[in-house]
Amino acid sequence: MAQENKSENKINIEIDGDIAEGQYSNLAIINHSVSEFVVDFVNIMPGNPKSKVKSRIILTPQHAKRLAKALHDNVSKFEKAHGEIRDYDQPPIPLNFGPTGQA
Repeated sequence: MAQENKSENKINIEIDGDIAEGQYSNLAIINHSVSEFVVDFVNIMPGNPKSKVKSRIILTPQHAKRLAKALHDNVSKFEKAHGEIRDYDQPPIPLNFGPTGQA
């Protein structure tokens, strides 16, 4: 019976080719309301005054908290294996659209 429970808990996840290629992002803009977190991923290129949101992910507050924990855990594991990730000072990027976000 233990074997049955294990197979019932498995999730089959597929990924389309376009999604599997991924999108590069060097900026995340995060906004939230009472019921959701909205994360916009943007690719800002030097010398290009206009950028587009490449991907938008909408999460419940519970899933946003789980994502934050998972990212923290994975960054910790990465740093244990490869050393500290250095956060370089960068000039602020002026954002001229929508409400002020946090990244």
